Amino acid sequence: MKNLIVAQSGGPTAAINATLAGVIKEWLGKNDGAKVYGSRFGVEGILNENIVDLTGLSEDDLDKLMRTPASALGSCRYKLSDPKEDETDFKRVVEVFRKYDIGHFVYIGGNDSMDTVHRLSEYFSENGITDIVVNGAPKTIDNDLCGIDHCPGFGSAAKYIATVCSELAREVKVYDKENILIVEIMGRHAGWLTAAAALAAENNKEVPYLIYLSEVKLSVNKFVADLKEAMKNSKNVIVALSEGVMIETESGIHHGSEDEVDAFGHKQMAGNGRILEKILKDELKYKARYIELSLLQRCASHCLSETDIIEAVELGRLAVRLGLEGESGRMARLTRVSDEPYRVEYSSVDIKEVANLEKKVPSTWINEAKNGVTEEMLRYLKPLVKGEMSCRHKDGVPEFFVI
Repeated sequence: MKNLIVAQSGGPTAAINATLAGVIKEWLGKNDGAKVYGSRFGVEGILNENIVDLTGLSEDDLDKLMRTPASALGSCRYKLSDPKEDETDFKRVVEVFRKYDIGHFVYIGGNDSMDTVHRLSEYFSENGITDIVVNGAPKTIDNDLCGIDHCPGFGSAAKYIATVCSELAREVKVYDKENILIVEIMGRHAGWLTAAAALAAENNKEVPYLIYLSEVKLSVNKFVADLKEAMKNSKNVIVALSEGVMIETESGIHHGSEDEVDAFGHKQMAGNGRILEKILKDELKYKARYIELSLLQRCASHCLSETDIIEAVELGRLAVRLGLEGESGRMARLTRVSDEPYRVEYSSVDIKEVANLEKKVPSTWINEAKNGVTEEMLRYLKPLVKGEMSCRHKDGVPEFFVI
């Protein structure tokens, strides 16, 4: 039996290590004597031969790993070259796989990681390399992967956002004065994460929430009108804002800060909330505060969604089984069967239906006023944040697994 190698890529999540734990558990449970290796820092770890042996991890190690946030193996945003133009990367991957007797590769990641799975699986197929299979296991807090109902990592990030926005509802009500909190939430092109603020709105109806998703273009005049309408019923308002919202001002369209670009051409966005904060303070003389959740929303292991972690582990296990069944160029996925009772089915999807594609929030799940979401969105979200789980603690402080 050949060995397996697993790697993680793209932005970290609070559940990506649960998928890694699932991969390791499944492999060790089915393959006596075959090793499981980890590639440090994504596919670059394979190219640089930065590889660790994970075969000796204990059940206790794996339980701690499952509850550890971020990417324990490290990550990268490395884009493989087009093999028709330059085969160097691909030949190197094959060379390293032969050296370590690897026949199975599981890549845990999002859209761009699935592009790597697609390129490698096609290269192996076109070059008659039939003894190596490569499959993907999904992750992304953005929840924008196609071919799957929702992504591991999203549920825990959504739970964190719902928690923070609920706690801020208590904070914003402290003083009997006008007070507006603008919470900027990740989501370059898709507003799934920002929509999770609606879960907080459900439990804190005394505080109006204005929710603007990445799919919406927001004029300053519209924003001010929405705010004034909300403040007829409350001096305090929470504004949940996707980082990717296009804000239309007198000086033009603003799309956050777009100075940095990664290897896949994705702009690193942030700063829309500060634009609105400045308008509220300078022009309307309101008390306003801008809060950017930034990295906190993807590494919060103190309020994990149990549903998310369970599903993340199972998708890691499934990615291993796909390879053992001879499948290659597939991504493990889940499909929702029902909302209540919540039930999903596990299967796989051709990687070509996932790589480099984005799933946006359906327009029918955004309310007519474009400042909130519909009941359909709430039904979609609610099962994903259910169940309480946390990281391990030692002397009251989080204790994480380190590879």
